[in-house]
This record gives sequence, C-alpha cells and structure tokens, in this order.
Amino acid sequence: MVILGIESTCDETAAAVVADGRTVRSNVICSSVREQALYGGVVPEIASRRHIEAVSGAVQRALDEAGLRMEAVDAVAVTFAPGLIGAVLVGVNFAKGLAYAANKPLVPVHHLRGHIAANYLTHPALEPPFLCLVASGGHSHIVQVDGYCRFRVLGRTVDDAAGEAFDKVARTLGLPYPGGPSVAQAAKSGDPHAYRLPVPRVAGKYNVSFSGLKTAVINEVHNAAQRGESVNVPDMAASFQERIAQILAKKLLAAAADTGARAVVLAGGVAANGRLRQLVNDGAQKLGARVFLPELKYCGDNGAMIAAQGYHEFLDGNTAGLSLNGLPTLGIDYR
Repeated sequence: MVILGIESTCDETAAAVVADGRTVRSNVICSSVREQALYGGVVPEIASRRHIEAVSGAVQRALDEAGLRMEAVDAVAVTFAPGLIGAVLVGVNFAKGLAYAANKPLVPVHHLRGHIAANYLTHPALEPPFLCLVASGGHSHIVQVDGYCRFRVLGRTVDDAAGEAFDKVARTLGLPYPGGPSVAQAAKSGDPHAYRLPVPRVAGKYNVSFSGLKTAVINEVHNAAQRGESVNVPDMAASFQERIAQILAKKLLAAAADTGARAVVLAGGVAANGRLRQLVNDGAQKLGARVFLPELKYCGDNGAMIAAQGYHEFLDGNTAGLSLNGLPTLGIDYR
C-alpha cells in the first residue's frame, strides 16, 4: 500500500511517499528555517506563507522522485494537529483538495504519532508495545505505545517543553536558531559541570518541567552582565544540555523500569541530541531493554513519518471527509 504524506505544522513543508508504512520511496523537505532564524524563532505568518508557496511543488517532487503518478497512490495522509494553526491549515486544505480531485481516501495524522512512526522507517522490525519519549517543539511526552494507533501518556511537561527550552536558552546565549543543534554544537567544547543548574521539582512521577531551568540560565547570564562579566558560552551550553538530557533520560528510564518495558524508543527533534541518545542507550541496556533511535534525518519534521503513521491509521479505519479541520492542540491519545 502506497501512502502520500504531507506535513506543514511548523517551518518545514514536507511531502513523502512511503510503501506499507516502512519503505521510503521519496522524502522531500522545503524548509524556511533560514528565514525564521533572522527573527530568532518561527514567525507563524511567514511560515504559513512559505507553506502556501512550497506545498504543491513539494508534493509533485515527492511523486516524481518515487516514480509515481497520483493514480498509483492508495491514500493521502496529512498532519491535522497539533501545530501552528495557520501552517497546519495549509497542509490540510491542500490535502483535502488533492484527495478529492484524485478520488483518494484522506487520512488525518497526529503530528506526535508521526514522530513515533519515524522509528518504523529506521527499524522495520519494530512493533508495539514499547515505551517512547517524544520530544518535539512544544511537546515533551513519555508515551506507552500499546498499538500503532493506541497511546497512553504516562508523563509530560507541565510548562515549557525541551525543544522550547533549547530555543530560548540558545537565544539567551547568542546562539542561532534552531536552538537544539546550536546548543549541542557549542557544548562540544564546554564543561558540563561548570555551572550548577537546578533540577526542577514537579508533581507526577514521570512529568517534567523546564521553565525553571531555562530561567536559571537567563538569570545567570543577566547577573553576569550586571557585574560587567559574561558567561562562558560553551560551558553554559554543555551544563544546560547535560541537565536537560539527564532529566529526560531519568524520567524515561524510571517509567521503563516501572512498566517493565522491553523496548525503549526516542522520537522528535530533541531525539537527535547525542548526549540524550547516549544516556538513554546506556540506561536502557542496564535495564535489559532494547533501544531504538530514529535515524537523524527522521528526527525533525518530515513527510515520511506522516505517511508511515498514515498507513496504520488507514488500516485502523481512521479516514476523514472534506469537513476535516486543522487543530492547534490535541492529545496524542485521542480516539
């Protein structure tokens, strides 16, 4: 079964063709990240306009690179939630028009479910059940994946997500957007123990909080400036990265130990962080659990992950009509 996937929740306009939820036939990404970097983060209006300009060409390229015409596609999958609503609506409306014109089923896909499904592309043998940390943009969740379309949230952020914290700390340190890669790069030459950063306390055994950690970095930078000094950027980047990776890994591994998970998975943009991958890999092995890490090119937003999850949503009977709307927020465990 061949699925065309369309993704437009943030600053990547993406389209891909995936066969049977596992085999990537094409994966096209048109990003406005360089333009967004001029403003230190995503400007929703600019993102929406760039999606409008790019979506038709991205879909045509995905079909061309897969060597297919629309007649050979079995269904059109599109991210309908959550995300920047203007950006989401561009993809949803294009997908609705395309599916209607081509007389193909329309499959709505949750963005975070797509990030989890990216692991099926890297690890074709991976099947539920497994435990997954999905950290993407404004979301940081520890999810029990009971089935391809059945999810239980065990823990989540109560304020800022990990990706948001990386972006805000990077901006404070004068590092470029997006924050995750720039902090990780700066951290390579830094001392992770140079600054003593707090471990935020939060209700809920597997919940996380990053607002206080972000604020601690901002205060450290401002206090140094008031003394006529400056923080050591590599050291602060390394200290922040270490703290945030330790928090995420500790919560995930605690959940894995308590649930007896035999497979531990990372997903989302933050899953590309090398220190987090190392901590989770080492900790899971001590628990006797297998570790599945997505290929780096599938950590960020892409159409292949939407097509992969769309395959399973379609088999589960989750299709939509022309009344499908985009949603800025929606839990991953919706039914």
